[in-house]
Amino acid sequence: MTAKNISLDGVDRALLSALSVNARMSGSALAEKIGVAESTVSVRLRRLISAGVLRGFRADIDVSTFQTALQAMIAVRLRAHDGSHVHSFQQAAPGWPGVITMFHTGGADDYLLHVIVKDSAGLRDFVLQYLIGHPAVLHTETNVIFDRVDGDGLAAVIG
Repeated sequence: MTAKNISLDGVDRALLSALSVNARMSGSALAEKIGVAESTVSVRLRRLISAGVLRGFRADIDVSTFQTALQAMIAVRLRAHDGSHVHSFQQAAPGWPGVITMFHTGGADDYLLHVIVKDSAGLRDFVLQYLIGHPAVLHTETNVIFDRVDGDGLAAVIG
């Protein structure tokens, strides 16, 4: 069973909705919130994890608290869309220092990289060393991130 073909019922959706707001809720708190037994929460969580719906539990760290941190979103266009270019880039980019998230996109750009570096010189060095130097990369466009505001959109999709 994979995340793409798992059937989610109301209990699963309520559980995911509660976790999207607070992933640190205890099993008993989750059970009380969604109105099921704690054993049901435990079974459902194991099922959602093994199916790949719940990919992990992470700390949401506000990187702006690090005074020497600059974030950017870098759009990347590949030279070609053959398997070797795509595979080469997908294998390399997530391991580069400072890459927080990588999105494979459709449209004018092929990828968006969310990166964090020490300062503007670090951003320049990242682009020159990793992006311009990668044989699959044709073009990049860098946008500095001033602020991040989370939306409530996930709750609407889950609910």
